[in-house]
Amino acid sequence: MRSKRRIWLTAALATSAVAGVLVFEGVTGNSSVDADAKSGPAKADVHATALKVDGDGTSATLGKRDTKPFSMLGITWTDPAAKVTGAVEVRTRSAANGNWTSWLPLETDIDGRTETGRSGVRGSTEPRWVGPSNGVEVRINAGGKVSAKLPAGLRLDTVDPGRSGTLNADPAAFAADIPAADPSADPSDPAATEPPAPNDSTEPPAEVIPSDPASPSPSDTATVEPAPPVSPSPSAPASSSPAATLPPAPPSTVPKPPITSRAGWGADESMSPEAPEYTDTIKAVFVHHTAGTSDYSCADSAAIVRSVYAYHVKSNGWKDIGYNFLVDKCGTIFEGRKGGVDRPVFGAHTYGFNRQTAGISVIGTYTGSAAPSAVTTSVARIAAWKLGQYKGNPSGSTMLTAGATGSNLAGTKFTAGTQYSFKQISGHRDGFATECPGTKLYGQLPAIRSLAAGPVTGLAIKSVTGAGLSGTTYYTKSTVTVGWSATTPSAFISKYELLVDGKSVATTTGTATSAKATLAVGSHQVQVRATHQSGKVTTSAAATVVADQTAPAFTTKPNLALRTGTVNTTAVPVTLKWKATDAASLKEVRLTAPLAKTYGPTTTSASHTAKSGVATSWAMTAYDQAGNTAAASVSGTPVIVQESSATKTGTWTTKSSSSYLGGKSYSSSSKSASLSWTFTGRSVALVASRAATSGQVYVYVDGVKVSTTDLKSSTTKYRDALWTKSWSSSAKHTVKIVVVATSGRPTVTTDGIVYLK
Repeated sequence: MRSKRRIWLTAALATSAVAGVLVFEGVTGNSSVDADAKSGPAKADVHATALKVDGDGTSATLGKRDTKPFSMLGITWTDPAAKVTGAVEVRTRSAANGNWTSWLPLETDIDGRTETGRSGVRGSTEPRWVGPSNGVEVRINAGGKVSAKLPAGLRLDTVDPGRSGTLNADPAAFAADIPAADPSADPSDPAATEPPAPNDSTEPPAEVIPSDPASPSPSDTATVEPAPPVSPSPSAPASSSPAATLPPAPPSTVPKPPITSRAGWGADESMSPEAPEYTDTIKAVFVHHTAGTSDYSCADSAAIVRSVYAYHVKSNGWKDIGYNFLVDKCGTIFEGRKGGVDRPVFGAHTYGFNRQTAGISVIGTYTGSAAPSAVTTSVARIAAWKLGQYKGNPSGSTMLTAGATGSNLAGTKFTAGTQYSFKQISGHRDGFATECPGTKLYGQLPAIRSLAAGPVTGLAIKSVTGAGLSGTTYYTKSTVTVGWSATTPSAFISKYELLVDGKSVATTTGTATSAKATLAVGSHQVQVRATHQSGKVTTSAAATVVADQTAPAFTTKPNLALRTGTVNTTAVPVTLKWKATDAASLKEVRLTAPLAKTYGPTTTSASHTAKSGVATSWAMTAYDQAGNTAAASVSGTPVIVQESSATKTGTWTTKSSSSYLGGKSYSSSSKSASLSWTFTGRSVALVASRAATSGQVYVYVDGVKVSTTDLKSSTTKYRDALWTKSWSSSAKHTVKIVVVATSGRPTVTTDGIVYLK
């Protein structure tokens, strides 16, 4: 008799649209094949154990005990409309190390009324993933008020997700196994959905394995929530045959993200044999979280999805998993309720607003911590794709008809049959009262809408390779590689374009971060334009890039001159001078020989030393910001001429010391005593020893007095070049010094001269 009833109901629903929901027996649409398992489904086992309720009905317990293996659990009760007002807590024993957890709270805001009208639907907490476990303890307190009675039929449901073969999923890989399907018990038997009531005077009975939920009777309509009738969509008419096929799914305006199919996560389809139901369109997407813990490995995500599936069907009594899609914390998207990811599948996720909507649930709890960027990216991608099939706007609003009377967490009151405005990407709490999807994730919904709707944000040019930067302007010879970045993930970006003076010169994919351009001589405005998958366009701020092929010039050629300082045969002080300019922007001048040094664009001289008696070439290269270059050089040989080579007059005394050049020097205190040297060169320096008692000399060049030079020094110095003179070119010159015989300090000591040839 039960089989006949199922056949009758199937045929009836397959030929009509009931309250705006289309039902097709044997039709599942185009399920995602992005990441299918290569093996069969995984068998999930659910075990139920009744709780012991105290005499006044305000608390319930389940004593610490060993259990069959499980990884997820929850508390359920008979009336789906009833609530547990107090704390529901469990603790479990790890199967890996035998350690017990601390007391873990269970969320109690799941609403079993999402599938009201089905036989055997139960109220429940949210399921909580605890990982492989083999022991449990439960305590429930209604809140300390005698009037706050606990709902009837309280029981613990534990779920073993089963195991299956390796799953190929992007971005995470998952492991699961495939046991054979377990035929369900007769759903018409009340004992199959409700365990025996516990005896208050004894511990609760041993675990009971619940059967599959009962099939709906002819009196059970195909709708899962009360609502005014809605006309079926012309694009999805009801079939006249149970084997009818659906019309082609509408294409989306944006790319479809990778989705792990039901086969991919190891769904046991025998557990939910009923046909999928469809609405005529998708006008909004509701974002949820599964609650429980976010402290799970993404390698366990497929097992978590299987557990939620088993909990929704075997514990809650629903026809299938409630959500249309699930997303783990690594961003992997899983197909939820059967019927085809590209179809408007009627789900059980948002009480009062399941019609014309899709539900996306993020695995984990996001009340105190925000969801990772991988989550927000994937939620935005699947929401944009789903809304894009029906010309939706992820940043827009739409009108939804309430399927029940009540209010949401913000206090908005709903009346069944009345239309209300909703964001097209909304949170579960925007429907009827619930904390879901958690305070933090709810606060991320504006960012999710922005990702899904566009435009691209944070677009900026980050580099111009092949060009030099001076101030805010780049300089290049011709070809540059422009690099950029954006805060919007690349998954939402259709393409980038490189613009030169407003014209596109290169187009790349949305994952690219650079492109090349060849510029004509002159100044250009370079930008990057990004096209969001929605079609919205963003253009970056412009960078000024000057293409310059004119080389810089040495307006003053490099030249050498002697300078003051301590003289050694291996280190004669010299000054290197130059001046370089560029029509666009000089970058630097580099000394490449006899040593390597780099000077800024405004530097025109530098102090160095050179070996005495060695001809040295000083090579320089000027660079402009575009990379154009100009080279120039100068050569010179410092020559030390000792005092003994001078022509002398008056009285001079020879002094010996290793501190003198050549080990000797001349000293005189006789007024008008003189020394003179004749040489051919372009620079000369007088070298002397100096002390606090040193006197003065007159310096003559080519017979003309040019200086009175004081040798006095507060500290003793040897081989000190204290007077220099240079000419523009090399010529023959005579330098003569005459002792002044300064009062109180008449003595001078000279160490000769140095000239540059």
